[in-house]
Amino acid sequence: MRNNWIPEIEAALHQYLAPPQTAYRRAAEAMAYSAEAGGKRLRPTFVLEFCKLASGDPQKAMAFACAVEMIHTYSLIHDDLPCMDNDDFRRGRPSCHKQFDEATALLAGDALLTRAFETLTDAPLSPEQIAKAVCVLAKCSGINGMVGGQVMDLQNETEAPSAEILNRTYELKTGALIQAACMLGVIAGNSNDKLLEDAREYGLYLGLAFQIIDDILDVSGDETLLGKPVGSDAANGKHTFVTVYGMEKSREMAAQYTQKALTIIQAYPDSESLTELTRELLVRKY
Repeated sequence: MRNNWIPEIEAALHQYLAPPQTAYRRAAEAMAYSAEAGGKRLRPTFVLEFCKLASGDPQKAMAFACAVEMIHTYSLIHDDLPCMDNDDFRRGRPSCHKQFDEATALLAGDALLTRAFETLTDAPLSPEQIAKAVCVLAKCSGINGMVGGQVMDLQNETEAPSAEILNRTYELKTGALIQAACMLGVIAGNSNDKLLEDAREYGLYLGLAFQIIDDILDVSGDETLLGKPVGSDAANGKHTFVTVYGMEKSREMAAQYTQKALTIIQAYPDSESLTELTRELLVRKY
C-alpha cells in the first residue's frame, strides 16, 4: 500500500516522542517503541489528506496527525494487555507489555493519551482551531467514542450481539478515531460545515469497512504480513462480522461501506489520492 506521507509522519513522531534523559526514561522508551513500530499510518494520513482537501497546509496539520496516531498507539498497547485481548505480538514485534512489562505498558499508554492533547496545542493554527480539534479528538477517543466501542467489544465476547449492537460497536471502536482524523484535517484547513460533516460520514463508513476487513484477515490473513497471530478473535470467543454473517457476506458489506465512502469523497475535486487509498484499503492483506 503506497503512502507518500509516511516518512514525514515518522520523522515528526520521532521528534515528539524522543525519550528524555530522566528517571522515567523507561516509560518514554516504551512509548516510542510502540509508536515507532511502523504500520500503515492511516489515521495521520487522513488528517493530512483532508487538510489538503480543505485547501489547508498539511505541514500545519502535522501536530494534529501525530496526536491522532498517539491515541491510536495507546489504544493498541492497552488492547494487547492480558486483561484485554492478551496479544503477545504487534506489527511483527513483541507487544509493549512483552518487551517491557505490564505496568510500564499501561503507563506508556496513559502517557501517549495525554501527550496527544499536549501535541494538539503545538499546531501553528489559531486557538479556535486547536480548541475545536481538542473537542473532536476527546469525544471520538473517549467513552462516547473509541473507548465506548472497546467496552462493547469486550461485552461481545460473552454475549452474542444483535446486528445493530455489532454495527454500533464497530462505529465506535474503529470508526470514531478515523472520523476524528478526517475531521481534524478539515479543521486544520479552511473548514466549512459541509466538508466537516462529509468527513465525519466518510470516516464512519470507512471505519466500518476497515474493521470488517480486519475480521476477515483475523481468520484468513497471513501472519507474516499481519505481524501478529491470526485467530485471536476466535480464541477470545469474540463475535465479529465473520462469525455473525459469514465470510462472503462480510466481504459484500465491506464493499458496500467502501462504496458509500467513495461516493462522499469523489464529489470533491482533487480527491484522487483519498479515492485511491479508500479502494486499496478494501483489498489490503494486512
